[in-house]
Amino acid sequence: MTDVAEDTTSGRSMYLLGGRRVMVSDLLGNGLIKPGTPLQFKRSRIGDTFHATVTEQGRIRLEPSGEEFRSPSRAAMVAAGMRAVDGWRAWLVVDQDRLLDAVRQELLDQAITAEAAKTHQESEDKTRQAIHERLRQARARAEENKPERISVRELLGFWGAKDRGDQVSQIEADLANHGLVTSPGFRAVTLDTVVVLTTPPEDATAEPTSGDVPAGEDDEGDGDLDVGLTVGNLTELDGVESINPNGTLEEAITKMILNDVSQLAVLNGPRNLRGAVTWRSIAEARHRKPDATFADAIDSSAQAVPYDRDLFEVLPVLQEHKFVFVLDETRAVKGVVTTTDVARHYGEVSTPFFQLGELDQTLRWILGRAFDLPTIQRFCSRRVNSFDELSMGDYQNILSREDLWRQLGWPLDRAVFIEHLEQIRLIRNKVMHFHPDPIPADAVDKLRRFNRMLHRYRDLL
Repeated sequence: MTDVAEDTTSGRSMYLLGGRRVMVSDLLGNGLIKPGTPLQFKRSRIGDTFHATVTEQGRIRLEPSGEEFRSPSRAAMVAAGMRAVDGWRAWLVVDQDRLLDAVRQELLDQAITAEAAKTHQESEDKTRQAIHERLRQARARAEENKPERISVRELLGFWGAKDRGDQVSQIEADLANHGLVTSPGFRAVTLDTVVVLTTPPEDATAEPTSGDVPAGEDDEGDGDLDVGLTVGNLTELDGVESINPNGTLEEAITKMILNDVSQLAVLNGPRNLRGAVTWRSIAEARHRKPDATFADAIDSSAQAVPYDRDLFEVLPVLQEHKFVFVLDETRAVKGVVTTTDVARHYGEVSTPFFQLGELDQTLRWILGRAFDLPTIQRFCSRRVNSFDELSMGDYQNILSREDLWRQLGWPLDRAVFIEHLEQIRLIRNKVMHFHPDPIPADAVDKLRRFNRMLHRYRDLL
């Protein structure tokens, strides 16, 4: 039996729920199911039952076709001709009379129990146990139809993360292993948007398809590589300023002034967008017709798009209309994105790039002015043929040398300078990895201050 708590390649403890999704082969390797175990997927509403068995390699073999899949979801999709279904909650382990999901939960419990039994626990082990217990509680609440509501920022805090960076894949794996999803999807909204921790809907995502099931890799989490910027990343989906189709111009103008907005959604119910009223539409209506009514000022061409729509697809609409309304996961109009929002976001993203570019150029100029190339080549991790090839690590190695630091003649503390340079390096790594969330304002301020200091003391050379 495979030890669920031991990574045989590194010799240190790990959890199956910590970094990747549990696979059927994990259940097989830990004796929770056996080769040949029969599986059933019943669709009671239409009276269909699909059959499969578990192979010795931990794959699911459909009967009678013989097709094999590593992913329970993919196997269920192909068997039933569905576009999407949670296979862990679809396949029943016949001889145990419980779902594959329940077997998966037992495996997670075993992994945590095995670690808890150790005499010496690392802090990482304790953290993993805390995450496991937290997600178990969330799963229990979801199954009681009392799902937990939490902001994306608070959710990331379970893992000690402040943004959706390098830990996103692990977070998604942990959620999936506990049979949880967020609604709306936590990748496609802002950090302060409130999401619901719930189980995947059994019917809403299991719509039959009239054609072939879409092709895809036979793996859990095929959609994990979702790195595009969405319209939901620019609005918190906490509601929009709106007006009823039977409103008046005076009401519309008053609402726009008091709420400092340039547009109102004309709604006949949360999901029935009839258009928009804007300062421009009011002006054009009155220009055409001095006694224009509210109905004359409604711009019926206003559009609404799902929160998870790629922002780049929406840019032409924004260019034409200057705004677009945003639908939440229930198709209700709950947000708005304007050209100003887009400009602000790209400003937040581009500022660190410009600051880092300036910092790179300044440091290279300083080193090129103070030293010759042979002097600094000795302290680079590789062969460099010009100062333009120097990296952040090279700056640190060179300026950490007390003899070279003295040659600069700066009345600055070398240790403090190098410490801040290391912080800059970490910021640079984060920026260059293109994480979806903006770099925090304090990090941008740190870049600005460092650049100002470099400009001030470079003149001493």
